[in-house]
Amino acid sequence: MAKRIAIVNQKGGVGKTTTCVNLASALRAKGKRVLMCDFDPQANATSGLGVDKTTVSPSIYDVLINSVDCQKAIVSTRYCDVLPSNKNLAGAGVEMIAIPDREHLLKNALDAVDKNYDFILIDCPPSLELLTLNALCAADSVLVPVQCEYYALEGLSDLLGTVRIVKRSLNPRIGMEGVLLTMYSSRTNLSMQVAEEVKRHFPGQVYATVIPRTVRLSEAPSHGKPIDAYDSYSRGTEAYAALADELIAKNA
Repeated sequence: MAKRIAIVNQKGGVGKTTTCVNLASALRAKGKRVLMCDFDPQANATSGLGVDKTTVSPSIYDVLINSVDCQKAIVSTRYCDVLPSNKNLAGAGVEMIAIPDREHLLKNALDAVDKNYDFILIDCPPSLELLTLNALCAADSVLVPVQCEYYALEGLSDLLGTVRIVKRSLNPRIGMEGVLLTMYSSRTNLSMQVAEEVKRHFPGQVYATVIPRTVRLSEAPSHGKPIDAYDSYSRGTEAYAALADELIAKNA
């Protein structure tokens, strides 16, 4: 049985996709069987792992809406397996409304391939709507990236409220996997202040690993590679390898 982790924060630009892509590759490098499910219509996680989001077919959209077998949509890459997304997913939220048990479409799809993996990472869209609700219903836990900038905690109460509602009414097994500090700069007081504030709000739930703000992490997606393939000696590579170690240890 795979551990399913939804990487979620309704704020954009906090490092969700960066974390999903690079953590998936880091876990694979440590010998784990990993599926990265791109559940964001922007499909940046798909292209970030070298899959062409403009031509890929079938995609997660076809799995949800057209009842395509999930296994047939999975693309194997040298970094991990990918359940790809494309722009069609943008309209899926409206189409899903008419489908019975619409909150569990993703869960039902992943159930069919669950046994083939140790970890399934779900990259969620930057909003709290039906796609994200599907991800929360499919997941065992949530990993929340929080950027070390002003307003870092803004909106997190809404997210945690949604998780509580899902736990109470739709997915009783879901829990908090952890909070990840991203875009951290040790040279600024702000990063240190935000880190302290996040740890105060989430005692015992913040990863020891922090993800630094680096140019190499920003460059890697344009080459269709995770950071460990783009620059194996970068600080970003070291950080995501350390995060993978923490995740593996926590789930041992």
